[in-house]
Amino acid sequence: KMKTLKYIVLLLILSVPKSVAVAQTETLADYLEIAARNNRGLKADYLDYQASLQKIPQAGAIPDPQLDMGYYLKPMDIIDGSRVADFTLMQMFPWFGTRKAAQTEAGHMAKMAFEKFRESRDNLYLNVYTQWFILGSLQQKLLNNRESRKLLEQLEVLSIRKFSSPSASTSASSLYSPSTPSAAASSGNSGMAGMGGMNGSAQSANAVPASSAGGNMQGMNSSSPGMSDVLRVQLEIAELDNAMESVQSAIKAEKAKFNTLLNRPLEHEVHIPDSLEKIPFVLDIPSAMEQLSAQNPMLGMINEESLAYKAKAKMDEKMGLPMLGVGLQYSLIKKRMDMGIPVTDMNGMDMLMPMVSITIPVFRNKYKAQLKESEYRRQASREKYEDTYNMLEAELVRIKHLLDDASRQISLSEKQTGLALTTYNLVVQEFVTGKSDLSNVIQVQRQLLDYRLKRAEAVATYNTMVASAQRLISFNN
Repeated sequence: KMKTLKYIVLLLILSVPKSVAVAQTETLADYLEIAARNNRGLKADYLDYQASLQKIPQAGAIPDPQLDMGYYLKPMDIIDGSRVADFTLMQMFPWFGTRKAAQTEAGHMAKMAFEKFRESRDNLYLNVYTQWFILGSLQQKLLNNRESRKLLEQLEVLSIRKFSSPSASTSASSLYSPSTPSAAASSGNSGMAGMGGMNGSAQSANAVPASSAGGNMQGMNSSSPGMSDVLRVQLEIAELDNAMESVQSAIKAEKAKFNTLLNRPLEHEVHIPDSLEKIPFVLDIPSAMEQLSAQNPMLGMINEESLAYKAKAKMDEKMGLPMLGVGLQYSLIKKRMDMGIPVTDMNGMDMLMPMVSITIPVFRNKYKAQLKESEYRRQASREKYEDTYNMLEAELVRIKHLLDDASRQISLSEKQTGLALTTYNLVVQEFVTGKSDLSNVIQVQRQLLDYRLKRAEAVATYNTMVASAQRLISFNN
C-alpha cells in the first residue's frame, strides 16, 4: 500500500497540467517538470509526507514485552530445592480494535500531509505560470516597442525628405503609398497583420540609408522649415530606446525570479516565445464547484483532518477499556543437597508459571475529556470545511469576473489596434501630402503602441486567471 502511494506521489510530481500547458509551447511543460523536480519547498513537503507515512506502523505496534529478572543473593530454600533466580516475561495487548483505530488515525494524518504536498505543488505551478506570462507580456512589450521604433524611423526619413527637397510634397508622397483603408482595416483585426501593409508602403523610405539622412540633416540648420518635426521624431525614438532598455532590465529581473522557482542559477537562460496568445478556456461555475469539492487539496486536507479526529475518538474510547497481558515466569531451582530433609522427585526441578495480567481503568475523567476533545475538534473541522468551501466558491466567481473582463479587454484592444493602424496609415499619407502635421501622426502612433501593449497585458492577465482557476480545481485533473 505504501509503495502504491509513493508511486502516485511520483506521478503527481511529474504530471504537467495539460489543460493549461497544451496551449503553450513545449518549453513551458519542460519548465513545469523542472520546477517539480528541483524546487526546495516542494521537496520539503514531499519529505514531510514520507515521514508521516512512517507513523502508520508506529501507531499499529503493540507495546514492547517486559522482561523482569531477579537474583536471590541468598538462595531461598523451598521443599524441593533452593530458589536462585526468577525470570518474568510479560506482554500487554490493547483492547481489541485499539491498534486498528490508531492506524486509521495515522493514515488520515498521512493523507493530510499528502494533500498539503498537492497544495504546494499546485501553488508552485501557479507561480511558474504567473512568471511565465509576466515574461511573455514583457517580451511582447519589447517587440511592440521595436515595431514602433521602425515606424518612427520611417517617419524620420519621410520628415527629412519632405523638408529637404524643393518639391517637398511630391517627393515625400512618392516615398509613401499606404494600403487602402479598407485593406488596412480588415487586416488590422489580427493586431499585427496590418504592419505588413505599412512596411510595404514605406519600402522606398527604408531604402534611404542612415548616412543619407544624416547628410541631409547636415545640409539644414536649426532654422530650416520642418526641422522641428525631425527633432521631435528623434526625441520619440530616444524615449522609445529608453523604454526598451527598461523593459530589457525588467525581463532580466523576472528571469531571475523565474529561475528561483526552478532552483537554477539566476542567470540561466529562459526561452520566451515571441507571441502571447489567449488560452482557450471556459469556466462553468457549477461544474467547477463539483470538481473543486472532489479534487481541491485544501478541502481534501480539511476532510482528512475530520476523519483523523473521528478515528482518534474511536481510539480514545478503546483506550478506556482494560488492557490484557499474558506472561511467563521461570524460576531457577537449585537441587537441595541436605539429605536430612525429605525431598520428592521434583528436587532441583525449575518452575514454570503462566501469567495473565489486566489493567483496570477506574479513573474515567481523562478518557471522557479525550472523547470530548476529539468531538469538538471534529466539529471545528466541519465548520472549517464549509467556510473554506464558501471562500473558494467566491474566489471562483471573482476569477470568472476577471476572465470575462480580460476577454473583453482583449477584444477591445484588437479592434482598437486595427482601427489605429488604419488611422496611422491615413494620417501618415496626409502628413506627406501636407494635409496634417506631425503631432497627429505621433499621437496616433502612441495610441497604436498603447493598444498593442494593452492587448499583451490583457492576454497575460487572462492566462494567469486561467491558471488560478486550474489551481483551485487542482492541476492534476
